[in-house]
Amino acid sequence: MNNISLELKYVGEINGEFIIPAYQRGYRWDKEVEILLNDINTLETGTNYCLQPVVVKKTGKDKYELIDGQQRLTTIFLIYKYIEQLKEADPLGFSINYAIRDGSKKFLDEINKVIRVDADNNIIADIVPLNIDIDFFIEAYKSIITWFKKQPKEKSTASKINTKFNDHVKVIWYETDEEDGESLFTRLNVGRIPLTNAELVKALFFSRDVIDDKKQIEIAAVWDIIEKELHDDSFWYFLTNEKNSAYPTRIELILNLMAEKDESDKDEFFTFLYFNEEMKKTNKSEIWENIENYFYRLKEWYQDNDLYHKTGYLIASGAKKLLELIDESKTKTKSGFKLNIDKYIAESIKLKPDKKWEKLNYHNDADKIFIYNLLLLFNAETIRQKNDETVRFPFVKHKKDKLWSLEHIHAQNSKGMETREQWLEWLVWHKKSLVNSGGNKELIDDISKAEKTSNLTKPEFLDLFDRIISGLSKEDDIDYIDKLSNLALLGQTENSTLSNWTFDVKRIKFLEMDKDGRYIPVCTRQVFLKYYTPLESAQLLSWDEEDRAGYIKEMNKVLENYLTEEIKI
Repeated sequence: MNNISLELKYVGEINGEFIIPAYQRGYRWDKEVEILLNDINTLETGTNYCLQPVVVKKTGKDKYELIDGQQRLTTIFLIYKYIEQLKEADPLGFSINYAIRDGSKKFLDEINKVIRVDADNNIIADIVPLNIDIDFFIEAYKSIITWFKKQPKEKSTASKINTKFNDHVKVIWYETDEEDGESLFTRLNVGRIPLTNAELVKALFFSRDVIDDKKQIEIAAVWDIIEKELHDDSFWYFLTNEKNSAYPTRIELILNLMAEKDESDKDEFFTFLYFNEEMKKTNKSEIWENIENYFYRLKEWYQDNDLYHKTGYLIASGAKKLLELIDESKTKTKSGFKLNIDKYIAESIKLKPDKKWEKLNYHNDADKIFIYNLLLLFNAETIRQKNDETVRFPFVKHKKDKLWSLEHIHAQNSKGMETREQWLEWLVWHKKSLVNSGGNKELIDDISKAEKTSNLTKPEFLDLFDRIISGLSKEDDIDYIDKLSNLALLGQTENSTLSNWTFDVKRIKFLEMDKDGRYIPVCTRQVFLKYYTPLESAQLLSWDEEDRAGYIKEMNKVLENYLTEEIKI
């Protein structure tokens, strides 16, 4: 195993000569210089600021190959040089030398002598750049001077920045003895992904003189197994609503849980800092055992049909966070935990006393959330209660691209159709429905004429729209349109193409989607197959009162353990 030293250092504690090897690109920071200065300057008193890791390989006494972090370290060096120019800095403890840039070390060491501010506050560089890197050094140094000149009290600000470097701003110092620095640099910089909290925590386990090689090999092997299992999207999206891109290293989700990192915490290295402190006071083998236990607890939930669907719903709906459920499970027996889960589900769809399910409206944002969660639960519970281990609610399909949205089962609204292409597509499909159902011949002929019209106007389309809706709608009463009994869940991609279509046309579209293998939520699929409608009342043309009554009846049956009162129609 390679030896690793991992620690936090105040910037003022950095000492030595740093060589930037030839395999690295040159210095290129621009706007990042001002961002760094602003971050440090606005740092609240008594708080620390943790910079990205500086990865080094020791090559001699106080000499290092700088493998990663050269942009940050060079900028810090330049800031120090200007503070030194103002006579507000402590003696600088380190130097930087770009291996393939002749004269870079000498230029950096003397930059505060060759760049000056004249009496009119103009920034003047008394040098012709020898290479592109020196040009960037000059521009960065000018940015630093300009930033300080903008401060109300330049010298006072310089002194404050110097103090913060010494007492509040830290770097994560990652020292390795890996023989091939270039290979490590490549691994760290593929896709420009920096060292993550998870990678830094892993490095803590492999730090020098802590655990033996056998234990390190064991940890490395199990770490890889956990990471691989969390890359199963079915498992991953059961656990979290976040995109997988938010976790380049997925085991970090478990580490965040152990560190009790709240989503609102903006400290980039919160989790690493937590484990860094824990490892000072707790045996590392014990900490690793806890990581394994967290993983196996989540794996157990995933494999348990009831817990998979119930905790999965609570997380997906936002009713509970994974961290809250983990904490709950620590203090309860398994049966007690399951009882509490049922209570949380019931609370997630509990309406205020002045609200009724049948009165909720699609166009009211607060109502819409309750309708959405109820239908999400209806879908998950419909699958769970079948108790078929081979069929599970696909949280991965619910979350991976875009969350599903509410879809009108039968629509009577032309909103969103503004182009001739949209009008013609709608007319073609609804003409098919009228033909199949033996609809009004005159109306069918008028649609055919409109299809051949190159300059179809919106008033002409809307006239046909209203006549078609009347021909394909069984009832005149449209009060139900935006109510629960006329709403279902569908992926947003499909929803955008179907939102204005009547029931019969949507049914045909759904059959095509089904043939293409596209996923349709189970309850939405059963709506368009008339699964909830009594056989003697089934007809395919419209979504009428008997259909809606059957739909609501099934909701009451499936969700009876969670509803505080029956849904009516």
